[in-house]
Amino acid sequence: MKIVTFGEIMLRLRPEGFLRFAQADKFEATFGGAEANVAVNLAQLGCDTAFVSKLPAHAIGEMAVASLRKYGVDVTEILRGGERVGIYFIEKGMDARASVCVYDRAHSSISTADPSEFDWDAILDGADAFFFTGITPALGGNMVEACKNACKSAKKKGISVCCDTNFRAALWSLSDASKTMSELLPLCDLVISNAGLANDMFALGVPSNGELLDEDGLRAVGEKLRERFGCKAVALTQRETISSNRHRFSGALLVGGDFACSRVHDIDIVDRVGSGDAFAAGAILAVSEGMSAAEGVEFAVAASVLGHSIEGDVNLSSRAEIEKLARGGDSRIVR
Repeated sequence: MKIVTFGEIMLRLRPEGFLRFAQADKFEATFGGAEANVAVNLAQLGCDTAFVSKLPAHAIGEMAVASLRKYGVDVTEILRGGERVGIYFIEKGMDARASVCVYDRAHSSISTADPSEFDWDAILDGADAFFFTGITPALGGNMVEACKNACKSAKKKGISVCCDTNFRAALWSLSDASKTMSELLPLCDLVISNAGLANDMFALGVPSNGELLDEDGLRAVGEKLRERFGCKAVALTQRETISSNRHRFSGALLVGGDFACSRVHDIDIVDRVGSGDAFAAGAILAVSEGMSAAEGVEFAVAASVLGHSIEGDVNLSSRAEIEKLARGGDSRIVR
């Protein structure tokens, strides 16, 4: 399978360990971004992946490109130009202290790109799937048009379109996100979302126990999304926060008339950033390979669970490791 992803890759800076920003005298530098993470994750799973974006033609832009190339992601369609690479600073939380994320991404190269710069008919040639998230259209008006152009081109070519509704309050309001994503999701075949976010963003009206939905509620969210937007499949996540470094995580998958919920995983977190992207990559692979809902949701959730255990934005777990956990095996046992 060849999948093309489109979005922003940013420089990630964080203090060592659990130091607070005020304590830090040096920062670890890596790169990440939802669509770039999904491209790397799928490459780890054996897929042919390409990432599309725009980066400045300077050394930091080339660092970002190299961070993808080393994992086998095709970077030939990344445009060069613009002023800067977006940055985000992450301070890891512990116990009752929440993690802190500070964005410095205004006027990044991708956010100021012109939609006409992307020749989607050529970019998507030979692709089986196209992926973007709700973060990319939130970067600015130009990116809404760029996403629409990409989706329309993919649909004309018979390419599956996958979208994670990923919401960033620092970029736009929930009402703005709802309006724009309601224009884009009818162009999508697979919709991925946090169940509670989808319920709120699109005012689905599914009753919930606080932030959590039971199995009937998860199925209702999936069916309402499919009915409203005409998508073929819906993948949902659910997360219960015990503390900053201890969560309970699960998911649900609706494909046609086939629906299943995963088992719930109690997880100790090394790094939460990018864990949703690991789920998205697992869901894309599961649906594209025709896995049953039960098999597919366990695979996607296992990918995310393992992603929580790895420093950095990307899930470097092998397919064998994910499949073992998805089948109920304990990946902590060494033989």
